[in-house]
Amino acid sequence: MKIVTAEDYKVEIKRRNEQSIDLEFDRKVLSIINDVRMNGDAALHMYTERFDNVKLQNFIVADDEFDEAYTLVSENFIASLKKAKRRITDFHEEQKERSWFIRQERGILLGQQVTPIERAGIYVPGGKAAYPSTVLMNVIPAKIAGVGYIAISTPPQPDGKVNPHVLVAAKETGVNVVYKVGGAQAIAALAYGTESIRKVMKITGPGNAYVARAKKWVFGDVGIDMIAGPSEICVLADETANPAYVAADLLSQAEHDERAAAICVTTSEQFAGNLVAEVEEQLPKMDRTEIASRSINDFGRIIIVDSLTEAIEVVNEIAPEHLQVMVENPMAQLPFIRNVGAIFLGAYSPEALGDYMAGPNHTLPTSGTAAFSSPLGVYDFLKKSSIIHYSKHAFNEVADDIIVLAEAERLTGHAESIRLRKGERNEKREN
Repeated sequence: MKIVTAEDYKVEIKRRNEQSIDLEFDRKVLSIINDVRMNGDAALHMYTERFDNVKLQNFIVADDEFDEAYTLVSENFIASLKKAKRRITDFHEEQKERSWFIRQERGILLGQQVTPIERAGIYVPGGKAAYPSTVLMNVIPAKIAGVGYIAISTPPQPDGKVNPHVLVAAKETGVNVVYKVGGAQAIAALAYGTESIRKVMKITGPGNAYVARAKKWVFGDVGIDMIAGPSEICVLADETANPAYVAADLLSQAEHDERAAAICVTTSEQFAGNLVAEVEEQLPKMDRTEIASRSINDFGRIIIVDSLTEAIEVVNEIAPEHLQVMVENPMAQLPFIRNVGAIFLGAYSPEALGDYMAGPNHTLPTSGTAAFSSPLGVYDFLKKSSIIHYSKHAFNEVADDIIVLAEAERLTGHAESIRLRKGERNEKREN
């Protein structure tokens, strides 16, 4: 794990960003999307056989597969899943929004009507690992919002089935349907529909580079939550932090993906040295050592700064997905932290707590987008409509002002629609 200065890290990030555009990759993703749009299920069968090495008769998970899934998971898993579901539900219940109305003056009623989107599609990654927690974090806020139809799409396993932990999570959260489709082809199918897969209005959930790019290309035809990049963790640490804890937390993100970023910003050179030693000691003991090693070697960094103030400036510039604040008085630093997806305060609030059990959503902005976006929430599954009602009296009081503004913009049709209601249409024509 490399130790660098803040300036060195800025240069490194700039260099990476300059190399991030890959037109050939875009062409591959667009080709898949267009193929699914044109050929529907036939394209899905072809890509499932090519990418997942599975030949499926049906993309929809049947009832007996859900029943079988419950026999393949432990009772402890089901109990823990239900506990996590309660905590996540309790947190997201606080995010509910309501319609509202105000009466400004006599004859004027204004407001905002809040309604859920009708159909949502949730992508749950497969491949390197199974993610029942992704089911909870996406389905629960959609349910609370009032979404009437929720579909999950996830890659099939080599045996043609879906991971049983994912299926149990889907059943426990009340999903309407689970599709055995992964990758960019799944995003295209949810966005445009096929013979088997119903079109949705919004797609949420993380995925690999193909999934992320496909979500970018279908955005506008459907809504999306965000374009998620590789997972990130940043730990803000001083000399009081426990290097063993910090090393374990960095590695917990490194095991996600070879491109995951594990970063520590610290004010202590001694701590930095101890942290390197801890990472080197813990890394070989991991089940996913090869993945974590590549992540740590390629993207793991320890940034040494002169002060806590400078450290927080660096954090705000990075705008990480997860931030663990492991300094002497973490709560005191909270007002200065602006650009972060989720903030974990203190030694006993590790990022893994947020992934599974704390309650806040773990679907978070990555790749610096925390500077302008938020975690997934109930609000992502709601839409708002403005309500406007004017009486004739209230309309007449502002009619002349509307005409003035419309004519300033040379929108004479707008002005005429106002004159007509004022009873000036004939007079206007005579002039």
